[in-house]
Amino acid sequence: MAYVTLDSAKLKENFTFLDNMFKSEGIQWAVVSKLLCGNVLFLQELINLGVEQLCDSRVSNLRAIKKLAPTVETIYIKPPAVRSVSDVVKYADVSFNTEFKTLKLISDEAGKQKKLHKVIIMIEMGELREGVMRDDFIDFYENVFMLPNISVVGIGTNLNCLYGVLPNHDKLIQLSLYEQLVEARFNRQIPYVSGGSSVSIPLIYEKLLPKGINHFRVGETLFLGTDVYHDSVMPGMHNDIFRLYAEIIELIEKPTQPMGEMGTNVEGHSFEFNSDDHGKTSFRAILDLGLLDVESEHLKPVDADISFAGSSSDMIVMDLGRNDRNYKTGDLIEFGMDYMGILRIMNSRYIGKHVR
Repeated sequence: MAYVTLDSAKLKENFTFLDNMFKSEGIQWAVVSKLLCGNVLFLQELINLGVEQLCDSRVSNLRAIKKLAPTVETIYIKPPAVRSVSDVVKYADVSFNTEFKTLKLISDEAGKQKKLHKVIIMIEMGELREGVMRDDFIDFYENVFMLPNISVVGIGTNLNCLYGVLPNHDKLIQLSLYEQLVEARFNRQIPYVSGGSSVSIPLIYEKLLPKGINHFRVGETLFLGTDVYHDSVMPGMHNDIFRLYAEIIELIEKPTQPMGEMGTNVEGHSFEFNSDDHGKTSFRAILDLGLLDVESEHLKPVDADISFAGSSSDMIVMDLGRNDRNYKTGDLIEFGMDYMGILRIMNSRYIGKHVR
């Protein structure tokens, strides 16, 4: 079985790096744990670091978190589905919201569960994902304030995830001004201005983060050390916390070009080959994972001398060239992964998960 590893020491160093940075700026931050797909082993490593808030977009993952650490504050970070309201109230201490109809249902359900449910209202700032339109925002807040069993604890926005709109200084200043407007209009304190995410972190170093932004939700930078804004790795952080290992289940020298009448493959793709390669051969290694687990464009072999030859549902084929490193059947090929690669791998029940 192919397997993925999490390096707990490097995770701790990344966490400490971010925790110290946020504390020095007086910012509270929550870890976005959705990358772990509710894996109990990896979640426990995260909880052991002393995380105060964990965010996720799946109720089942929040359930797992609450079972492991009932005192950790959980945040549901997408507008709840109507059919999930009961579980959201049960397993999330805080939820992001944009629909008044859903908020009314949350208020009713919180009353049934004898809870005061906290909400952060998301505002649309240009990314066109979740968020109340700015022209409707004040009226929306006024209506939410009248709901029982609901405590409005924040205003937030999402940027960069759908179309790549960057959270620059001007946009975050606007978010802070809306918080001030709500507080002045309704004489209510709004504790969180949740405008920060992994992509916003460089604004701290560049002294461009508005003072009003006091809450961050961070996943990718913690787990991959990524400077999302500049598409690079942040100095002082690790980008190899996760590693994927796949076993070679066949290794044979074969032609570099297929033979026979060509159609489309399992993904519906057709291929053309360079006629200059006709008659050439290379060593081809078949690995014990495939498209069901991850797409090859999200993987990077640690050995730079090998390359992808193709993928099918359950197997990936690697071109080893002349096999100068003398790989053999049973050996492991090691891969680094990007965010989507880790997410796909973590969601596959066919891939082992281990802590190192």
